[in-house]
Amino acid sequence: MKIEASFITSAACAGDLPRDGLAAIALVGRSNVGKSSLINALVRQKLARTSAAPGKTRLANVYRVAHGSAPPIFLVDLPGYGYARSGSAGFEDVAADVFARKPAALLLVDSRHPGLESDRAAWEWVSSAAAEAAVVATKIDKLARGERIRALRQLESVYGAVLPVSAATGEGMDELWNLIDKLATPVPRSSNSRPHRNRTARPHPTRRLRSGSAPNKVEGPRK
Repeated sequence: MKIEASFITSAACAGDLPRDGLAAIALVGRSNVGKSSLINALVRQKLARTSAAPGKTRLANVYRVAHGSAPPIFLVDLPGYGYARSGSAGFEDVAADVFARKPAALLLVDSRHPGLESDRAAWEWVSSAAAEAAVVATKIDKLARGERIRALRQLESVYGAVLPVSAATGEGMDELWNLIDKLATPVPRSSNSRPHRNRTARPHPTRRLRSGSAPNKVEGPRK
């Protein structure tokens, strides 16, 4: 399968985001969840830079990716939450700008630490603010078989369907591409129907994080 990928820009505000009209998928997750490593494994090249200092990045990195015969899309790698060195403003400000465009979204959670309160809070607003959303469990290769089964059961009890992946071994990359294709091509709805997640008003995602999950608080190991 042919994969094309390129870095487009680092966005600090809405004016920095591309206006090409391509479908976009926002990647949301804690600072040490492995978003950059996952992007590199997905596109099979060292495209995204990994940081040795969690919480340092305060920009949304935008990549244009395409695989096979599928149309190109933007992957929008948001700053990580949960370990912001300068408070939560870096994540919340750019997240508000990105989600104002109603992209699809993938919430990345560390399979070794299922059920973290910050991840639960993030899923609440991601599932309401995004056009479509799904959960991906990273670093699944770090778990032994029994640990893996227990972790996935716990994750599924919180989020429903969860896709386990490993940037180190490549496990789940084909399934992740299939999921991305599905999210980037939402099922058309009739003019009389309304999406289930939008039936009731929800708080703005940034307000949800301020009040619920304390994104600048470290939860669990930072390895």
